[in-house]
Amino acid sequence: MQEIEYRISKASTKNEALQRAIEAIELYMQAMEVATSSHEKARLKTKCQTLLERAESLKKTPKEPVSTRTLTVKEDVILLEGSKLNGIIFQPWKSDPDPEEFHLRDGEELFTDNTELGLSKRQLRVFNGWKRPNELFLLPSGGAVEGPTMTCNLNIDLAQDITTDCSVVASLCALAARAERGHTKIKQVPLLSTSGKYAFRLYFNGCFRKVVIDDRLPCSRTTRFLHVIDRNNPRLLWPALLEKAYLKVRGGYDFPGSNSGTDLGLLTGWIPEQVFLQSDDIVPKQLWWRVHNSFICGDVMATLGTGRLTCREEAELGLAGEHDYAVLDMKVISDHCLLLVKNPWSEGTVWKGTTYESSVFDSSGGEDSGTPWTESLKEALLGTGTLAPGTFWIDLNNAKQHFESIYLNWNPGLFSQRQDLHFHWDLTNPCPSAGCFGRNPQYSVQSMAGGLVWVLVSRHFKTNEGRPSVAHPDETSATRLNSGFISMYVFANHGRRVFSSDGALHRGPYVDSPQTLLRLDFPPSTTHTIVVSQQNLPPSLYAFTLSFFSCSPLNVLPATDPYPHTTTLYSAWTPATAGGNATSANYPQNPQFALRLSCSCSLYLLLETTNPDLSIHVKLVWANGQRVTSITTRDIVGESGEYRRGCALAELPNVAPGAYTIVCSTFEPMQLGKFMLRVGADAPNATIVPIPAETAGRLSTILAPAQFKQAASRLLVPLRASFLTRLKIIARYPPGIAGPRAPLKLSLELARGPSKSVLSVSGRGEFSYAPMGVRTEDVDVGPAMESRGGVWIVLEKHGPGDDGEIQVEILSDGRIWVGEWGVGED
Repeated sequence: MQEIEYRISKASTKNEALQRAIEAIELYMQAMEVATSSHEKARLKTKCQTLLERAESLKKTPKEPVSTRTLTVKEDVILLEGSKLNGIIFQPWKSDPDPEEFHLRDGEELFTDNTELGLSKRQLRVFNGWKRPNELFLLPSGGAVEGPTMTCNLNIDLAQDITTDCSVVASLCALAARAERGHTKIKQVPLLSTSGKYAFRLYFNGCFRKVVIDDRLPCSRTTRFLHVIDRNNPRLLWPALLEKAYLKVRGGYDFPGSNSGTDLGLLTGWIPEQVFLQSDDIVPKQLWWRVHNSFICGDVMATLGTGRLTCREEAELGLAGEHDYAVLDMKVISDHCLLLVKNPWSEGTVWKGTTYESSVFDSSGGEDSGTPWTESLKEALLGTGTLAPGTFWIDLNNAKQHFESIYLNWNPGLFSQRQDLHFHWDLTNPCPSAGCFGRNPQYSVQSMAGGLVWVLVSRHFKTNEGRPSVAHPDETSATRLNSGFISMYVFANHGRRVFSSDGALHRGPYVDSPQTLLRLDFPPSTTHTIVVSQQNLPPSLYAFTLSFFSCSPLNVLPATDPYPHTTTLYSAWTPATAGGNATSANYPQNPQFALRLSCSCSLYLLLETTNPDLSIHVKLVWANGQRVTSITTRDIVGESGEYRRGCALAELPNVAPGAYTIVCSTFEPMQLGKFMLRVGADAPNATIVPIPAETAGRLSTILAPAQFKQAASRLLVPLRASFLTRLKIIARYPPGIAGPRAPLKLSLELARGPSKSVLSVSGRGEFSYAPMGVRTEDVDVGPAMESRGGVWIVLEKHGPGDDGEIQVEILSDGRIWVGEWGVGED
């Protein structure tokens, strides 16, 4: 029985496995007839029954799960908006069309689709009009004329020529190869339409949609082709029609290119997955067995993509850079993992490494080349046959080394459950920073049974996506297509919203494809938070579909917000307000906001900047809602930790009622940029307003520099005001002073000698050395004080230190007069 199971498991196709199972059943039934003991008959019957169940499972074609959740009105609108693309309406596929729609009735003209499908400059140079199949495929045969056909007798050998759609043709090759390996067809081959009208069911922008075309194809005046061809069956029509339907969705034959995972997903609705082969996380044999076992059962299709290659590398390797290839077959021979790969170009080169193709056989092998290619291996792969042009065998190690990605498209029928959610994501001004998740789409996913859950996020196509702009008509397709990246993060956060990328359970790669897939293994009775992320997507309003695949029910809802009451403010670091970090003398100039809480609550402060190169920080300070001019450790209620690029987050539980100050800073002074501050609370009791700048509405008077000389520790200068004036005084060391600096104290005194009184003093009367200087509180000064001994500014230092100059500034409501510095008594 083990030997039989082994032979079935090693079958190269599902049909072969079924045939081997049937043969084994027949052998067991014959053995039952000749068995003499009842015990032996029962044993054989049990094994026969097991094989029958195995055969029945092999015969079944899994039915694709359908999302049955009721869509919201907003989701219906998103799908409706997704119907219009490149000026064409693609309605959701509700049911199969009436066959009569495609029959030509008496007196009717052939159907003509008036949609203009664009051609590139290169294509236009050889373009000879749009022609019907009967004009394109006229081939003499025995005195008769044969027209187009939808079936073929020979193996399909598809090739692209002038049109730059290698990803599409590679997808068609993979699709055809799967059918030729004996698996049930994913897309039914259409019948020839007498009316010239065809309808295809393609999956894009959130659902299967109806794409209607006519049968006219672009004709070339040369021997080159403007559409996909079958070299073995030149009259085969359906590949060119399916290609045309795809290109109608993507805007025309001047298609700049995509990737085959995206294209196969559009053509079939199968789940796309991109695996980066050169990632350090890839274990080649693990990847092989995950893919191979499903490949032989027809549950996955595979294509390969190269990255950028130099001209020298292309010549040496026989591979084209930034090009997609189809995987036609996968085999394991003597522990060697081998892929049969096809270059879809009609004159495409083949891999020049250690391999076998139709004209060259290299048996040298070697440790660095991967698989040693021997005559026995050649015979096992090819027998007495040869490979078609453009195809080659390559071993797994070389494929991993020289291809950038393998694109896998999985049968959704592997799962019994599916849920689709559709949403908008507004990335217009200002675009959220990468790693800052406060405004990202987030969903709570609960699995009671646990098990494998796949999550696919798909960005809907937009009109003219990937096409040259009017302002930049000569930009390359790579520049147009690689304009942004998407990813997904998973958090063990009980389905609650998160606000930064820190603490993620799983981080998906950022890809420039419209889709990305996460494969998760949920423990039973768990709830995770799924976050959609992006980097460098151009500012716009985007539509997305989030699809969940599983074998047990899931509960998917928008993530719960622990801080449902949010206030958002917009501001900027300007030359006047970019004060730098707390070690900077200009720190008090930073934008600050007064926060008032009427009762105890939990808060989050999320600071985002539109300049991703800025390292930023947010701090909550106990300062009675006033501008912070100096900070001690005991003043800090909470902060965002180290300075981080683009995003800073502080989460503060159980903040007591009161008035606080929020300080938003960059790491260095004079780092300029716009920012957004979001303050969220779990109760509706927070009010937040900007605090005016320290100099707002005040006159600035800069005094002559103060300098302690000859062991002096106290300096003073007289001050007069002609009218009642409110003022404060600031003293600071100039930046860049080397050596130790003595702590300072600054005060405003009325009179001198024993009768003096202190009107205002810095730092609660304590000496302080703070980079941002020392300050007095606001105080009123008037002309009546002259008769009471006058007003004096007093600057003191404590202990030895720098004897250099000290800058003193007065901020006042009105004009004042200040004398000259003198030495005062202690």
